[in-house]
Amino acid sequence: APIRYLFYLLSHIIVTPTFLPMKPNYTYILRCADGTLYTGWTNDLEKRLAAHNAGTAAKYTRPRRPVTLVYQEAFPTKEEAMRREWQIKRLTRAEKLALIQSRI
Repeated sequence: APIRYLFYLLSHIIVTPTFLPMKPNYTYILRCADGTLYTGWTNDLEKRLAAHNAGTAAKYTRPRRPVTLVYQEAFPTKEEAMRREWQIKRLTRAEKLALIQSRI
């Protein structure tokens, strides 16, 4: 019985999705054509940027195209990326610009 239980544990570890590498989640800042800044999060940065520039992502960025990616941070979980988005959205414009400059 102990050997059977050990095989059960090993097979469970191998097939459990939580042990597979996860796709990163990103918090990002865009500079819009009118100079304003937009902050968001995604798990596919390239696809999301393309959607913003196609006008299919956010209502805010649609009339302000084209947009340019000026800042990004990667996180292992969606919750962490969303939390960071919320933190950045609470910053003043000057603080956001300083954050962007600190990464250049």
